[in-house]
Amino acid sequence: MSARSLFQIAGGKAKKGHRTGQPVRRSSYRAGEREQRYWRPFNKAERNARMRAAEVYDRKHKIAGKRNGPLGAIGVDVLRELMRMIDFKTGRLEPAIATLAERLRRSRGAIVSALARLKDHGFLNWIRRFEPIEDPDAFGPQVKQVTNAYWFGLPKEAADMVRRMMGKGPCPTTRSRAGRPRKSRRRRCSRPSPPRTWPRSGPATSRRSPRPSLRLAGA
Repeated sequence: MSARSLFQIAGGKAKKGHRTGQPVRRSSYRAGEREQRYWRPFNKAERNARMRAAEVYDRKHKIAGKRNGPLGAIGVDVLRELMRMIDFKTGRLEPAIATLAERLRRSRGAIVSALARLKDHGFLNWIRRFEPIEDPDAFGPQVKQVTNAYWFGLPKEAADMVRRMMGKGPCPTTRSRAGRPRKSRRRRCSRPSPPRTWPRSGPATSRRSPRPSLRLAGA
C-alpha cells in the first residue's frame, strides 16, 4: 500500500471502488482456489500429436511474405517446453516466466509475447494468482503475485488433427483435381487393407526353359 493511498484512506477521501495499491494484477485469484478446475491428467501419448498439430497450424496460417506464422517459432518452442514441464499425473503446470526464459534462452518480452499468441489461438490458457505474505508489515503489502496456473487447449482444427493422429477419428480426405474425394496418403492414418487376391494363372513354371535332351546316335 502506497503512502498516498494510506493518506487518502485515513483522511476519508478514498473513492468508492478505490484500489489499495497492493502489488497484485487484475483478475488474480488466491493460489489453490481455482487451479483444480482446469488441471487434468495429461496423456503423455498426445504430446507428439499436439506438437505436430501446432506446427501444421502455424505453417498453414502463415501469411505469404511473413517470416513466421501466427504462433511463431518461439511460440512453438514455448509450447514444447511447457509440455515437458507439466505433471502428467495431475496436470499441474505453473512455471515462472523467468524459468521459461532461462530454459529457452530468450528474453522475458519474447516469452510473454509467445504466451499471448498461444492463448489467442487457443493452444494455451491461464489464470493469474496471488498468495498472502507471511508475517507482513502492518503498513506494507499484504499479498504478493505468484506464478500463473497454465493448462493446454486446442482449437477445433488442431483438435480434429490430433484425433486423427491418435486413431480416434476418420481419416482425412483430400480433393483431387477432378473434384472427387481421394484418400489421404498419410501413414499415420492409414488403415489396414484386406489382403489382395491374385488370379491364378496356372501352375508356376520356372523362368528358365528346360534344355533339350540330346539323343545319342544309335539310341
